[in-house]
Amino acid sequence: MYAAEAKGMLVGAGDNTGVFSMCDYSLHNVRSRPAKVDDKLTTRHFNSGTTGFVAPEDANMAVCVLPGTELAFAAKVSCQRRGVFGWKTRTLHHTTAIFRQINKHDPCTHHDALEFPNGEIVLLTCLIGGQEATVLQLPAEPATATKVQAQEPLVLIG
Repeated sequence: MYAAEAKGMLVGAGDNTGVFSMCDYSLHNVRSRPAKVDDKLTTRHFNSGTTGFVAPEDANMAVCVLPGTELAFAAKVSCQRRGVFGWKTRTLHHTTAIFRQINKHDPCTHHDALEFPNGEIVLLTCLIGGQEATVLQLPAEPATATKVQAQEPLVLIG
């Protein structure tokens, strides 16, 4: 999986002149744009085998969310995981989450995830499509190189 690049509106990961990585939906050939405060988003399954966010006005454009962005869902979040006997759906008892990127050391796995108030982290690709969320707050811009380093994703050991 390669991260789609987004700054403004781009098509695929190949258009990365002067941009930064935001979106990890494996959407190589899908237009994308960065999320904004108050955006109304919907989870959508893309043909690339992953789930991402789209805006209601254009279901074919991925909306890329920065790590640290706070989201409020319209209802309790539902997700699916592959179990021993097929797919199992479960409902999380939360309507707010913080967008995170995990497993950054492994380029061959999904990175986009949501962290819920109880500390549980769920991959975005496990969310059921059609769930609505609002962008409450974007992460603060780091003012110094030290603060940039402090916002780097952590590696979990053990």
